Amino acid sequence: MNTFASNYTIVKISDLKEHEEINKEVLMQLKNKIISDQMLKRAIAVDKNTNVVLDGHHRLNALKEFGYSKIPVSFVDYRLPEIQVQAWRIGEKITKSLVVNAALSGERLPPKTSRHMIFKDGVFEHISILEKEVNVPLNDLR
Repeated sequence: MNTFASNYTIVKISDLKEHEEINKEVLMQLKNKIISDQMLKRAIAVDKNTNVVLDGHHRLNALKEFGYSKIPVSFVDYRLPEIQVQAWRIGEKITKSLVVNAALSGERLPPKTSRHMIFKDGVFEHISILEKEVNVPLNDLR
């Protein structure tokens, strides 16, 4: 059985590359939750080869807006065939190379364009199952 994600690591936000825009309403709700909790509860999923954020754009942007410089990350190998990308909207097509190219070029895709899935134990599940529960206090992310 493959190990899909590493234990979480705290990384500099400035080292990460986003491939999608965010939904401002969702961001505001998440910011309120993070401030209320005074911690970040889950790591975000990032490709270990390119530093492209696969899941967790809203958490990342919440911390950026608060002025934090670090975030917990669960690194995954996006090249693994078990990790796949699907479009959220019917009729749209999305590929791993489109995701990586959007992130590396800085030309982000619209919110909720990609849905990263992982084939694990015979079923497809959302990649968030690999995002470690971390409960990192906000003060540790300055």
